Amino acid sequence: MEQKIINILSEIKEDETLKNSLSSDSKIIDKVGLDSLQMINFILMVEEAFNIEIDYEEFDFDYLESINSFCNFLKAI
Repeated sequence: MEQKIINILSEIKEDETLKNSLSSDSKIIDKVGLDSLQMINFILMVEEAFNIEIDYEEFDFDYLESINSFCNFLKAI
């Protein structure tokens, strides 16, 4: 799951080097630096990749603290 998230982030940022530089502890917002449009695309791609629906009303940006914390959030859905 973590590698799939890393691949999605790499695709959105159009930066293949992210695949090797990100880890489960990497901070999604600070390390990757998604702008608002990229963040929307990221969430949409995650929903599609994992066939889930994220409730934006209850979504907390704390889930984006790290790739690992985001994966834990996804597992709880």
